[in-house]
Amino acid sequence: MKNTNQLQSEPVLPLSPPGRGVSPLIWALCGLLFGLACTVLLGVREWRDLHQRGKEAERNLADAGVSQLHMPLERAASILRAMQTLFLANDDMDQTQFEQYYERLLSTREPGPYTSLAFASRHAIAGSASPTLAYRYAMVSPYQANTSLLGFDMVTQKANLAALRSARDSDSVVMSAPFVLRQNAQPGQSPLGVTLRLPVYSNGPTPTTIEQRRLREIGALAVGIRLQPLVEAALSPSVMDGFRVRISDAAAGAAPFYDSNTDTSTDHPALVRTLVFGGRQWRVEMLPRPQPMEWGSLPSILIGGGIISLLLSALLWSLAVTRRKALALGAQMSARYRESERRFRTLNELLPALVLLADVRDWHIVYANQAARLRLGDATGLQLSALFADQRLQASIRDASDNHTGWNHLEAELLALDGSSFWANASVAEVDMDGVPHLLMVATDISEQRELTDRLSYQAAHDALTGLYNRREFERRVEDALREHGTARTCGSCAMLYIDLDQFKLINDVSGHMAGDQLLEQLALTMQQQLRGGDVLARLGGDEFGLLTFHADADGALELGERLRRCIEALMFSWQGRSYKVTCSIGMVLIDQQVPTLKDLLAWADTACYLAKENGRNRIHVYREDDETSQRQGEMEWANRLRWAMEQDRLLLDYQQIISLDGHDSSTNIELLLRLRDEDGDIVLPGAFLPAAERYGLMPAIDRWVIRTALSNFTRLHPTVASLGSCAINLSGASIEDEGLADFILACIDLHGVPAQALCFEITETVAVRNLLKVVAVVERLRQAGCSIALDDFGAGMSSFGYLKNLPLDMIKIDRSFIRDLDDDPISHTIISAIAQIGHQRGLKVIAEGVSNAHLCDAARSLGVDYGQGFGLHRPERVLFQR
Repeated sequence: MKNTNQLQSEPVLPLSPPGRGVSPLIWALCGLLFGLACTVLLGVREWRDLHQRGKEAERNLADAGVSQLHMPLERAASILRAMQTLFLANDDMDQTQFEQYYERLLSTREPGPYTSLAFASRHAIAGSASPTLAYRYAMVSPYQANTSLLGFDMVTQKANLAALRSARDSDSVVMSAPFVLRQNAQPGQSPLGVTLRLPVYSNGPTPTTIEQRRLREIGALAVGIRLQPLVEAALSPSVMDGFRVRISDAAAGAAPFYDSNTDTSTDHPALVRTLVFGGRQWRVEMLPRPQPMEWGSLPSILIGGGIISLLLSALLWSLAVTRRKALALGAQMSARYRESERRFRTLNELLPALVLLADVRDWHIVYANQAARLRLGDATGLQLSALFADQRLQASIRDASDNHTGWNHLEAELLALDGSSFWANASVAEVDMDGVPHLLMVATDISEQRELTDRLSYQAAHDALTGLYNRREFERRVEDALREHGTARTCGSCAMLYIDLDQFKLINDVSGHMAGDQLLEQLALTMQQQLRGGDVLARLGGDEFGLLTFHADADGALELGERLRRCIEALMFSWQGRSYKVTCSIGMVLIDQQVPTLKDLLAWADTACYLAKENGRNRIHVYREDDETSQRQGEMEWANRLRWAMEQDRLLLDYQQIISLDGHDSSTNIELLLRLRDEDGDIVLPGAFLPAAERYGLMPAIDRWVIRTALSNFTRLHPTVASLGSCAINLSGASIEDEGLADFILACIDLHGVPAQALCFEITETVAVRNLLKVVAVVERLRQAGCSIALDDFGAGMSSFGYLKNLPLDMIKIDRSFIRDLDDDPISHTIISAIAQIGHQRGLKVIAEGVSNAHLCDAARSLGVDYGQGFGLHRPERVLFQR
């Protein structure tokens, strides 16, 4: 847009007076009358708007009242639907189950208007040409308050039978007309109520046709609702205060079944709404009550209009009186304007921004302020386009169409007369000077800002310690390479190498992190010397590096990786008199025909690197789709699925009873077993997912879940909780190494009030031998609190009995491998006998695992074993609270 700023002064014209020969008093009076007239018009308009808004508010409030009445009816219908679904799943229901389901359905709702939920069983009564039907109430809830309904036949009234048939054929909720309920009403409360009915079908999928519904109907559900509590609880105070509410059934007559009995003395007509639900229509009349007058902004308009009218009158009076003064002031302002122009020119000269003016006729610079002369040199007489290093900008400066639109805050490189250059933020606009078009350019030197921006960009993309690319920049470049590899079929193969230093933590622990940082810097320089042009090396975090190499086949990438491995192995790092040798494990993924995602590529490289460490470290492993890799990926997938299962509460607990073989212990002893429900609802045994949980460090979280869940539901684990002697819970090796495990267990015991004597914690023999000191510390704290400790899988580790002297235990469980071979292997017979004798000498209870039949049970009893556990004695069952 063209600016027409005039830099020269122009004469200032005097203000014209508001009429000659007219008295200032007349002008003031006219202004006052005009202002008052406008005020009256605005007041009338505001009055009409207030009236209209009041009517609209009444209509909206009436509509809201009908919606509020609809909500408790829908709530009752949802209860019927839920109960109908339960019958579809299990039509063999008794009164106790019926009441339990009712309490659960109303556990989060205020019972208020709902008097009862009843089930009427459908029966055919013989004795006539065509058998008649009876719907007698068989189950009710709450039971004590509704026993009078039991045995009552709903179809004694023809209207009920018609409604039941309509509900059965349409599978929809049907509502009755208002009637007096059998239940006693509260004092001062209307006895009227309605009943909502819904058919019940036999066990199976939901019937979809009328024939299926008639064939599978076994009865009907009914919800009794008191009308007065329903209306008064549903309608908000604003509706009750704003209206006298009368509700009548459209098909039952004109008499209302509810009237708020609030006297209304108003001329406003009643607002009539219709509520349609369950095949019936309610007529809802709302008679507006007198409301206080809403003045809105009317007083402000009248008062403000009067004040403005007075001010307008005073203004006209002032204009007329001060005419001569205005002329004098005009002359003074003209002089001040000329002085201001001179001051503006001086300030423009001293501005820190570069200001240049060029004549559009020949593009020569005709003016440059002091800042422009100091930064560019004396550019007067040069063409403005010669200052720009970019040739496209030079052409744009000389383009007349671009000059009309101008530039705003364009970053451009400017050339000084001494040959130097700098970056500036420039704005160019066309201005009119004395009728001649000129280009005005204002620029600010941003060289320091750009340098700072470049530095910040470098820091955002590079690792501060090694100077290599950081993980974010590396992933961005890998994504670009994958994108280019997927679109340009002519690109050669490329490969990604995942480099992880072996035993790097040892250097940090022995010599400190400063030594580790120094080693990483040396390794970065050493690896950079082995790279080819275009290779991308990055530090991914800690002691992990990533390398993306282009145009390399499998042999070339493997050769490059081997060079990196050898140069890292050859590096001798010295720090404060100590020398270290470092090796690395490298996982390599070749990208040739397939185009994986970044996530898959990183996962494959990490898998290959992990396998390189598993196979002995200081080597390269190339990713392949073999069994070992698939197993590693399967474990990674199980780890992710386990995390989701824990978040979605899909872990389950089973219990297996531990039976006393000599009959001395009559109490019930159980062991909790972990299960998992997968995404399809199938039950998965722990052998499928526990190896992944142990490898990826999920066992402490799983053990804590089992402990927390078992103790918080301790009274609902087993049907005979009163005779529950002990409950055994397994602890993994990773949990034993958790220093806070004992505190967590003791806190759960105190929180849920579980007797510590009823808890037994099982530790495998291999964990006990590997972490003997930590096991002893945890075990002693738990035993002091009253818990029992069992040594699980005893004998599987092939270790001696000697460490039992230092390990505080209460019982030992013989590994199932000895029990399984008890019939055929004399050695197993001898070992079990020895374990039983040693256990009894130490005062321990001896338990045999894997007892699969009665013969093994008798054999174990004969060898002195106290308890048995296995499928031959009891098959695992789901804990009570998860059934």
